[in-house]
This record gives sequence, C-alpha cells and structure tokens, in this order.
Amino acid sequence: MVVLNRIYTRTGDKGETALGDGARVPKDSARVAAYGTVDELNAALGVARLHADGETDAALARIQNDLFDLGADLATPEPDKDAARPHPALRVTGAQVDRLEAEIDALNARLSPLRSFVLPGGTVLAAHLHVCRTVARRAERLVVTLAAAEPINEPGLRYLNRLSDWFFVAARIANDDGARDVLWVPGQNR
Repeated sequence: MVVLNRIYTRTGDKGETALGDGARVPKDSARVAAYGTVDELNAALGVARLHADGETDAALARIQNDLFDLGADLATPEPDKDAARPHPALRVTGAQVDRLEAEIDALNARLSPLRSFVLPGGTVLAAHLHVCRTVARRAERLVVTLAAAEPINEPGLRYLNRLSDWFFVAARIANDDGARDVLWVPGQNR
C-alpha cells in the first residue's frame, strides 16, 4: 500500500530523484525521461476521459492504471542477476499487451478500411486521443533510448507500441466510427 503523508521531501532539490530500487539518479536521466513521459501521457489521458463515457471511459480507465504499472516498471531498473530484492518489482506483462491487441482488433472490426491518412481532429474526444497517441509514441522513443543503454522489461516497450495503435483506432471510433475522420489530402494547398 502506498502512503503519501508528505508531498514535498526536499530530496530532489539538487536535481536528483530516487528510483524504485532506491538508487539516486539525475532527473534528466533516460530512465526518468521515459517514465516521466508515461506520466505525461497518463495526464493527457485524464483530459481525454472528460469527453468519454461508457465502455470507452472504462477502457481508458484500465489504460490509466496500466500506465501507472508501466511507470513503476520503468522506475525500477532490472536487478543484477546476483542481486537479491526483498519484493519483486511490478512489471508490465504480455497479458496486458495481449488485451490491447484484442481490443484493437475488436474496435478496428467496426471501421471501414482507410484510403488516406487521418489528420488529428474530428470530435473533441478523437482530438484528445490523437494527442495521447503522439505522447505514447514519444514515450516509446524514450524507452527505446533507455533500452539501448540498460536492460528494460520488454513487454513494457511492446505495450507502448500497441497503445499508440489503440489510441489511433479509438480516435476513429470517437469520430462516429470513422465517418467524421479528417482525411489528409496530399498537396491540397499548393
């Protein structure tokens, strides 16, 4: 259980923060940038939820919880093989990725195939989901950068990759099953 009875601690006043394993790192480290961007995505998703209801809102709530799991995962480095940890770290699992894939398939089955790229927009919810999609892609790029420097939990990276696809399909659903999609017209304004 998490207990937060004090919000400020002053321990980060010199530009460092603690990871899930207690190690202190600079606040601009690749790991902090990755999980910080996942946190930013979660906040953008909170705004999107203001415009969602029913099953869409329930799905977005599940994703918000998954994003906290992912943040905890990224905030806790993979241990050395010989290191003992008193409690196992929370890790994103393949089952969470599988759930996203199943949801993408179910949502996409409702849509007509695209004949053009979609511009972000349409309904308010769709526009917010497109913002979430782009923040998810940025988070994914930062996790790739982190993975080049140190080991990560691979399902977390796969989760972010699927999540941006989920947001794309969900944005089309929010655009009246694609009827209100704003389509790109190449060279329209030449």
